[in-house]
Amino acid sequence: MATARSWRRGQDVTGPYPIGLDDIRSLNEVFSDAFTDRYRRDGLVGVRVPMLNPAVWRYAIEDAAGGAMMWRDERGGIAAFNVAHVSGSEGWMGPLAVRPDSQGNGLGKRVVQAAIEFVRSRGATTIGLETMPRTLDNIGFYSALGFVPGRLTLTLTVEAGSAERPPVLYGRLRDVEKTAMRRACATLVGSLQSGYDFTREIELTDSYSLGDTTLLMRGSELAGFAICHSVPLVEGRAREELRVLKLVLAREEYLEDMVRTLCDHARRSGTRRVAIRVQGEYEGVYRRLVALGGRVRWSDLRMSLADHQERMPASGVVLSNWEI
Repeated sequence: MATARSWRRGQDVTGPYPIGLDDIRSLNEVFSDAFTDRYRRDGLVGVRVPMLNPAVWRYAIEDAAGGAMMWRDERGGIAAFNVAHVSGSEGWMGPLAVRPDSQGNGLGKRVVQAAIEFVRSRGATTIGLETMPRTLDNIGFYSALGFVPGRLTLTLTVEAGSAERPPVLYGRLRDVEKTAMRRACATLVGSLQSGYDFTREIELTDSYSLGDTTLLMRGSELAGFAICHSVPLVEGRAREELRVLKLVLAREEYLEDMVRTLCDHARRSGTRRVAIRVQGEYEGVYRRLVALGGRVRWSDLRMSLADHQERMPASGVVLSNWEI
């Protein structure tokens, strides 16, 4: 889910300013307040959206590499923020939110347009976001800014389990092997989706010990990889899921082997299940996951800028999570 909004008059704000790691606590408060207010207006009274794990925020800010921006009110408080990401030619934004008492005065439009300008300036040919499909005013708001709805992204979970062989993990490679493997990963995804590059996500996941990148090998050749986070998403919670942020396969037929490997990775990392977000266009992937015992847990609506729409690869699989 990308944003939370309402129509109340807010305070004058200035920005954007770059988000620093020292701003994480304040970001968390705005995030929790804005989305709690959004759920309340959707009829879910009594639901309090928890704060995110600071380690997840740090990853999002570092991954944005200049696209993490915020707006301040006249007292210096954070009135809004947007974290825009660019992975080669793929650009997306999230999370983003406007503080409830600063909504309704055009700030949301400024926040989204700033992110669009940022990812465009970095050469993104795909520009998108995800939002809650039941929240009609969000969909209308983004549509007025030039976004068009795609199909749903469905989050499926598969229970952890054992595989015949232990997973091959990027984090266990020697430094020289890591360099070669990053190149192999970039070559593979680039051959399927021209311009896409998940190298930064692989490096940050490894350097911050957020999880690991699972590698699927066919002999000495890389057949697929999945960037996974095992750290809790919510602040103060125990590990429950191995969250797959990016999943790339040279062929769809490799999915079963990758899922078994991920389930074993989940077991070894102390999590109970694997969570995979599947773009609705990948009907074959969805059917295969259901056949493997996958359970649907959540849905999001994927929206792309009309002149920067996402394209499916001609072959293979590229699942790219537009969430953190």
